[in-house]
Amino acid sequence: MIRNFLRPPHGAAEWAADAVRVLALLSVVAAFVWWEPTDAGVLALVLPGVVLPRFVGVHPLFDIVYSLVLLVAAWSNVFDLYTGIWWWDIAVHFVATGVVAMMAYLFFARLGMLVEPGSRSFTLGTSLVLCTALGLAASAVWEMVEWLGKTYVSSSIFVAYDDTIGDMAVGGLGALVAGVLLRFLPLGLRPPGVLMLGSPLETKHS
Repeated sequence: MIRNFLRPPHGAAEWAADAVRVLALLSVVAAFVWWEPTDAGVLALVLPGVVLPRFVGVHPLFDIVYSLVLLVAAWSNVFDLYTGIWWWDIAVHFVATGVVAMMAYLFFARLGMLVEPGSRSFTLGTSLVLCTALGLAASAVWEMVEWLGKTYVSSSIFVAYDDTIGDMAVGGLGALVAGVLLRFLPLGLRPPGVLMLGSPLETKHS
């Protein structure tokens, strides 16, 4: 995965994906300067997430969508959209958990722990069950992070039983839909140092 991370971008989509990562870093700085340190902390949590696609070696278009969704989720907290728009929390949990579940599956597939998408043994059932499980696990972890934030960082963070259960249920549904998409979208992992179109990178030999 280190080779994927160090590989220079090729094509407009890969450059755009890296631009989103730069935007995520600038967002942390902007939140620290013009908003609250806690807002900067929330945005900082996004940074490992948007760097992960670089290590995994995913399709650049999915890289862009995934990273933008994480950024929107974080900025929504800064602008209080979760409490200002009644359906926003539901929509973000649905979409964000879905893309996180897909990325988690691709990450474990890169490690050789799960069947790689596009292979013969990668069935719809496999994708549905594992993506849903990964999404529910991610939802549970996020709710724990929210509880820790409310308990030890800021009492303004909203945590309630009904909200927690609802968020996990919506996230699980988003992960289920992600399982369908992962099965049928061409998101197979590229070999390290290989372009998404399948042509080897040009290398210089001394």
